[in-house]
Parts: sequence; C-alpha cells; structure tokens
Amino acid sequence: MEIGFLTACMRKQPVEEVVAFAGREGFTKLELSVGHVDLDGLAAGGAAADKLKELLAAHKVGLSSLAAYVNVLDTDAKIREKNRADLRKAIAAAKNLGVSVVCTLGGLPPPGISKADAIRDQSAPFFRETAKCAADAGVRIAFENWFATVLENLDLWKLMFDLVPDPNVGLNFDPSHLDWMGIDYLAAVTEFKDRIFHTHAKDTEVREDVLRRVGCNHRGWWRYVIPGYGRIKWGEYVARLRSIKYDGVLSVEHEDNTFTPEAGLRAAMAFLKRFAIG
Repeated sequence: MEIGFLTACMRKQPVEEVVAFAGREGFTKLELSVGHVDLDGLAAGGAAADKLKELLAAHKVGLSSLAAYVNVLDTDAKIREKNRADLRKAIAAAKNLGVSVVCTLGGLPPPGISKADAIRDQSAPFFRETAKCAADAGVRIAFENWFATVLENLDLWKLMFDLVPDPNVGLNFDPSHLDWMGIDYLAAVTEFKDRIFHTHAKDTEVREDVLRRVGCNHRGWWRYVIPGYGRIKWGEYVARLRSIKYDGVLSVEHEDNTFTPEAGLRAAMAFLKRFAIG
C-alpha cells in the first residue's frame, strides 16, 4: 500500500506547493481536490493535463484519485446542476490524466426526505446514468461514506449498490465515520470488499466522559483526528484490507484542528508508514 493525502487541508496553497510538499515528505499519492486545479482545462485535456502531469512527475508523486465532493442532491436547482456538471468534468479530467478513481458523495438528503427515499428517488437514478459515463471513460466512482450523506450506514450502502449495481461504483472507505456510530468497520470491509476502491486514513477520538454526561444525541463527545491519535485499530484495519486484496492508497484526510496541515500530515506519515510497507 502507498500513503497519500487529500489535498483539501492545504486548500489555501497553490497546487505546485502541495505537490512539492508531498514529494519532500515521502507521500507517493495525492487525492487531488478539484478545487486545486483548473477543472475545465483538465476536462478538455491538452495543455492543462500535460502541465499537471509534468508537475507530478517532477516530484515523483502520483494521483490516487480526483476528489469532487459535491452535493448532487442540492435543493437549489442551479447549484445541483452545477455540482453534477462538475462531477462529470472530474470524470473527464480523470480520463485525461490517466486516473482510475473519482471520489465523491452520494448526496445530502433534502429536508423532509428519508435517506433511503433519497437514494431510491434521486441519488440512484443519477448515479446509474453517471456510472455509464464513467465506465466509458475507464473511471470508477468512489463514495465517501460520510454519515451526513445518504450513505450513513451499511443498510443504506446495500440499498445504493442494489439499485446501482454497476461494478465501477463503490466506496472511498472511511472507518472514522463508522467507528463513533458503533458500526463495525472491520466487518464492513469484508462485506463490501468488492466495492472498496479507495480508502481514507482518518481516526476518531471518543471522549467517554463527555458521552456519559451529554449522551449520544449531542455533539462534542467525538471528533476526527490524525491516524494514531484516536481509537481506530490500524493494524487490524490494514490487515483486513490486505485480506480482501486491497493494495491501493491510505489517503490521509486531515480534519484535526489541533494540527496545522503540514504538522498533521507529517504525524500521519510517521504513524502510517509502519503499516503500509510492501
């Protein structure tokens, strides 16, 4: 396995600085946020794609995926259509860059609609169409299982994949979203082994003292942290990934507000490299 990171944590820095940092610190892959690039230019191909490829090659860094975390179910029709168009552009850009995965979201459920109904009526129909577009481009779509989206739990994952059975639609598997909800992330790896195209490396700290005081319906008793600073069992997690023949990236998603972007990524690399050898 290789170690990379999602570039969103360095969103204020130009892509040239981000790639140079990755190369210096030993990261071999980037989950490149579309906010870091000229998406229209990359979707069109030509000079924009060639320039980015040259930058990556100069620093010996590759791309594990393009990241287009847009809400394809936005209630504002103009925003929704722009987001859907940006996802299609990301697929075209991935094709032009030779990248096999585009990471995205299943959509945020509109108010008053259950997540299951949002999948049945809105998300699945859109992604059935988009899956065919992606397949034509040789690209796989990987949903991050963020709890706020329609893909909150394993039954909802199953519903989505039952309705969108295309083999190029799967997961950007993030154990941190499952852990604090009490969902068995190791069992989920086994159950959805054929759908795991990419993984996020993010940990979860749970404050049991706060939980016992405020209860699970309140916030403040859990937070996302750098790998190694929470309770994810990384040795077991990586072993489970290896057992299903996953040999992709561990992509650090830095959302730990106790670290700067650079310090957090360095800490994640120092911890994860013991698991990603070979």
